[in-house]
Amino acid sequence: MTSAIKTAYDSVIAPIWRRPRRIQMAALCTRKAGKGREILLITSRDTGRWVLPKGWPIDGLDAADAALREAWEEAGVKDANINREPLGVYGYDKRLDGGLAVGVDVTVFETEVTKMVDDFPEAEERTRKWVAPSEAAHLVDEPELQALLRQL
Repeated sequence: MTSAIKTAYDSVIAPIWRRPRRIQMAALCTRKAGKGREILLITSRDTGRWVLPKGWPIDGLDAADAALREAWEEAGVKDANINREPLGVYGYDKRLDGGLAVGVDVTVFETEVTKMVDDFPEAEERTRKWVAPSEAAHLVDEPELQALLRQL
């Protein structure tokens, strides 16, 4: 490899592949159901796979409040009690516009839903579904999220 090519690789290409992981917050929305509880899953807008409501940090909000905002915008969770201590973290690769994949670490906050509405910002873009924790673990793709759901 010539010096110019190596320099270009080291200064431009390699850093793209070694990008730092990004951070998101998720609301693990729950409700009482019989003797147990159910988990709220929603579909992603791009692939339609089952996910938790989640998103990027929001200026002026701490991590738990950002997770609650995402639960409202993406799933119609109007009122909820959130545990401000994270339940856990899971990782996944997010494909950005243009096809570049970046690693993301998602901090999960358990959220007990007390009120939902059908008219919310992303209602036309997503499907939502309440399922048992074991079924939720089966439906999501991310192994670390599956493990968190199986603990419930």
